[in-house]
Amino acid sequence: MTTTTLPAAVQWTDSKRYLWPLGALVLLLPITGTVGYQLTGWPVMLWLGFFILYGLIPLADKLMGEDSANPPDAAMARLGADRYYRWALYLSVPIYIGMWFYMAWFAMNQAMPWYGLLGMVASLGVGCGLAINIGHELGHQTDPLERFLAKLVLAPGCYGHFYVEHNRGHHLRVATPEDPASSRFGESFYEFFPRCVAGSFKSAWQIEAKRLAREGKSVWHWSNDNLQSWAMTALFWVVITVWLGWPALLFVVIAGAYGGSLLEVVNYLEHYGLMRQQRADGSYERCQPHHSWNSNHVVTNVLLYHLQRHSDHHANPTRSYQTLRHFDGTPALPSGYAAMILVAYLPPLWFRLMDPKVVAHHQGDMRKANIKPSLRDAVIARYSAAIA
Repeated sequence: MTTTTLPAAVQWTDSKRYLWPLGALVLLLPITGTVGYQLTGWPVMLWLGFFILYGLIPLADKLMGEDSANPPDAAMARLGADRYYRWALYLSVPIYIGMWFYMAWFAMNQAMPWYGLLGMVASLGVGCGLAINIGHELGHQTDPLERFLAKLVLAPGCYGHFYVEHNRGHHLRVATPEDPASSRFGESFYEFFPRCVAGSFKSAWQIEAKRLAREGKSVWHWSNDNLQSWAMTALFWVVITVWLGWPALLFVVIAGAYGGSLLEVVNYLEHYGLMRQQRADGSYERCQPHHSWNSNHVVTNVLLYHLQRHSDHHANPTRSYQTLRHFDGTPALPSGYAAMILVAYLPPLWFRLMDPKVVAHHQGDMRKANIKPSLRDAVIARYSAAIA
């Protein structure tokens, strides 16, 4: 008798394969909260999405731990071509769009105390923040349908400019002082947030203006990706207003703003203090795995479609989420994004936890770090003295 050993690519299976639809199903949490409210009469149920994000998910990350397993090289082509993963992602789109209309209708037609309504805004905003990442994943693909779906998902939260700025701005300038979406050492989230939002809007408009100018078109041409996305947002707002009235418009605008803030706090986590080094000609070195903070915590990675494997994402932007890899030796966050968001909201705690990690990553040579300009000289002098 002889024993035949199957190739690694045939033996390997994705341990998270049947968990990926959870990224879509978690969008049902705000709706589940309204059902709980109807059954119990407890307004706290309307906060369900908010409590899950800030409480249960960080706890689940802690309990479930990390998974740093990578698919073997021989399995990558098969894994990337498996349509199951695309449909697991597509499932989220109708759920997400339906969530906005249902939540707006419920808020305008059901009696509840003001703090219940606030809970609905918070839970809907959480759903919006999670779904912006779905738009992120879809927007990185080359298929025209997926790019359209990306704009559709980004529209309710009025974040259509992200489709342009992230793909053709952030990925070009990531981990440099020129990038509005790369946070700087010594910069709190509350300083980063307005700088990132304003800089990203400006960058998205400039990127499209340059592209259209090369094609001999006005920046106001209908093919401007920003205008297409913002038109979807305007249509959504008009439908909501005509259907449910001005209070409903205010409801969705506030929820969308909160959802956008969740995207930006994740941006804050991803490149804090890390910087690509500048060459003699003024250009920057190619983005490397060590220019992003990573986390392999299982729960948040499933709900965010491997977004936390950020190093490989920047190295291979069109690579589908299921094929993103872990790199040994890359800067690692102490926990998953859900827990780190809470830390980022508390600047003294954030600086105490993350600043030593940035210093250690640069081995004390803070000349290599992306530092808040007003602090740069003092920070370099302080740590230069320490390593002299």
